[in-house]
Amino acid sequence: MALDNDKRANRSSDIASEHTDGSGPPQDGPGGSPRVPDRRAGGGASRYLRTGDTPLNLAGRVLRSRWRALTDRFNRDFMRRTLRIGVSARIFHPEAGSTGLRSKNLQYLEESIAQWVMSRDVLVFMVPTVNTNGLLHPSNITMRHYARHLDGLVLQGGADVSPMTYSETPTRPEWNGDRARDVYELELLHEFVDAGKPVLGICRGCQLINVAFGGTLYQDVATNLPDSQPHVHDLYDAHRHAIVFPQGSSLRKLFPKHERAVVNSIHHQAVKDLGRDIHVEAMSEPDGVVEAIRYQRAPFVMGLQWHPEFHRAGGGDLLDCTPVLDEFLRAARETRL
Repeated sequence: MALDNDKRANRSSDIASEHTDGSGPPQDGPGGSPRVPDRRAGGGASRYLRTGDTPLNLAGRVLRSRWRALTDRFNRDFMRRTLRIGVSARIFHPEAGSTGLRSKNLQYLEESIAQWVMSRDVLVFMVPTVNTNGLLHPSNITMRHYARHLDGLVLQGGADVSPMTYSETPTRPEWNGDRARDVYELELLHEFVDAGKPVLGICRGCQLINVAFGGTLYQDVATNLPDSQPHVHDLYDAHRHAIVFPQGSSLRKLFPKHERAVVNSIHHQAVKDLGRDIHVEAMSEPDGVVEAIRYQRAPFVMGLQWHPEFHRAGGGDLLDCTPVLDEFLRAARETRL
C-alpha cells in the first residue's frame, strides 16, 4: 500500500513539473482529474504567421485574396454567359379567300439561319412584330426592349424590299415587296444600332441596311443591269458566282487567303446607290454588283448579299463564312451590358 502511495506522489510531481515553463498551472478535468496541458504559445502569435506580421498586414492580404476570388468569379461568369441573338421574322400575309392557318398573319424564321447562328453555341430568339395598339392583346413592349435585352441582331432573307421604302414606284406589280416587313425591320435595325449592338444582314437584310441609311436598290438586276451575269436562277441556293474583296475592306482582312471566292447567288434586287457612311465590302466578278456592305459609324453593322447559312463550314467550293459569324459574335460579346 505504501508503495502505491509513493507512485501516485511521483506522478503528481511529474505533472506539476510539466508546467514550470511558464505555460500556467495544470488544468483540471471533470472530477478534479488533471487534463493534457495546454502547449500553445502563451499570449503570442500563432506559429504559422510570418515573423513581424501585424494585424494590418494580415488584413490587407485577406482583403486582396477576397478581391481576387470575386474578380475571378465575375470574369468566369461574364465570359461563360451564353450570348442571346435576335433574328428578325419572316412574315406570311393572309391570302385572299383563304381559311384556317393561311388566313392568319404568320411570323417565322428559316431553320438554316437559326442553325448557322446556333453553331457557335448561342441562343437564338425570333423577334416578332409588336403592336402597342392591338385591339385583342395590346402590349407596352417595343423594339427598344428587344434591343436592350438581346446581344445582337440578324436580319434574315425573304421578300423583296418595297421600292416605296426608298421613295420609288415599283416598275412591275410583282416587285411591290413587303412594305409592312420593311417598317418593322427598319425600326428593329435602328433600335439595335442606337443601343450599340451589332447587326448582320443576310440577302434582303443587306439591302435593308443600305436603304435604312438613305441608299437605293436596283429593282431587278437583269432589267436594270442587262450586261450583268445571272444573280438568281431556278437552281436557287445551288446557283453561285465569284466575288472579290476591294482593298481596305474588313472582309479582305477576314479572308486574307482569298483574293477571289465563290458564294451562292439568290437575289434579283441589289444595292444601287450607297447609303450614308456605307462602304462596299465585296463585289461580284466580273460585273461589279455590290455583294457586301458595312456601315462605318457603328462597331459592327454588315450586310452580305449571299446566304452564308447555306455554305458548308470548314471547306467546300463555297466560301466558309464562319469568320464573319465569329466577328459578329465577338462584337456582341464586347458590346453587351
